[in-house]
Amino acid sequence: MKVKTMATSGVIAALYVAVTFLIAPFGFTLVQFRVSEMFNHLVVFNKKYIFGIVIGVFVANFLFSPILVDVIFGVLHSVIALSITIFSAKFINGIFKRMLFNTIVFTVLMIIIAYQLKIFADLPDFNGIPFLIVYLTLAIGEFVVMAVGIPIMMALNKRLNFEKLI
Repeated sequence: MKVKTMATSGVIAALYVAVTFLIAPFGFTLVQFRVSEMFNHLVVFNKKYIFGIVIGVFVANFLFSPILVDVIFGVLHSVIALSITIFSAKFINGIFKRMLFNTIVFTVLMIIIAYQLKIFADLPDFNGIPFLIVYLTLAIGEFVVMAVGIPIMMALNKRLNFEKLI
């Protein structure tokens, strides 16, 4: 791995953790609006961003999640969703369409996080709530953040040129 890729990955991971920290109380509840999830759109521009995003998810979940197993499930969720998006780039033309697809993939795969919360979370917020409700609240939060992230990341790309930044 090139030094530039490693350095950029470190910056992305640090940004993911910092943004997660800013909204930490709202990023680990039944309705999660983890603004840092917008960084998931970076893989649409260049697949090398997967390293920084996954490291950021790992560190953020380790530091801020009330459930330690969230480190495993959060990273698993991110790796699977990012890998699907990277693979799909061969078949989906256009940045906007890829970002829409990425949003849908992350939203649907929130079932992984919902499963984790229903099985492992011994928190009053989650006890007695049906699985489908847990999944829907998580999926809606993810969809909103990722959808709002599309125009933000596209605007940032015009200024920063994400494809060549890493």
